[in-house]
Amino acid sequence: MSTPRRALVVIDVQNEYVSGDLPIEYPQVETSLANIGRAMDAARAAGVPVVVVQNFAPASSPLFARGSERAELHPVVASRERDHYVEKSLPSAFTGTDLGEWLAARSIDTLTVVGYMTHNCDASTINHAVHAGLAVEFLHDATGSVPYENSAGFASAEDIHRVFCVVLQSRFAAVASTDEWLAALANGAPLERGNIYASNQKARSRNR
Repeated sequence: MSTPRRALVVIDVQNEYVSGDLPIEYPQVETSLANIGRAMDAARAAGVPVVVVQNFAPASSPLFARGSERAELHPVVASRERDHYVEKSLPSAFTGTDLGEWLAARSIDTLTVVGYMTHNCDASTINHAVHAGLAVEFLHDATGSVPYENSAGFASAEDIHRVFCVVLQSRFAAVASTDEWLAALANGAPLERGNIYASNQKARSRNR
């Protein structure tokens, strides 16, 4: 089993999600912020490149308004070194940016994704990466979700985060805790990925 050539992609760890109008509710933001810092420190120590992604909207936007304090990177990320910076305005960190080219130039084959939000920019970036032929790891306790209610119904932050993690593990990413990833990083090993068939069979077995 070959050693993954990883890059840590830190997505949209901005004040908007902590002290702004879109506060992360699950997992607790203090927990995810601490684990994001741990992942960045471990990546630096292991020689894994760190990519920091920041989302901006027009200055008139109610969220992530360019020039606002809420759109700035949270100190957990802003205070740490990075190898590359990506500015985006759409959910995927690949769309309209140089991320794909930057990773290819360094022969990166595995992305480790942390940051916000699980169900939006994280999932979009993960799906984009898989379609581009990359392996993906997703640290479920270094991310987070918010609740939604609209014409389709209501979903809590915990429900959204849990369901997305289950779906991602079934096909798109190896979903693991920060501790599990730190161990895999130390061992130079990939994380275990699931698949749709096994995930479905295990669920169906509950009713047999």
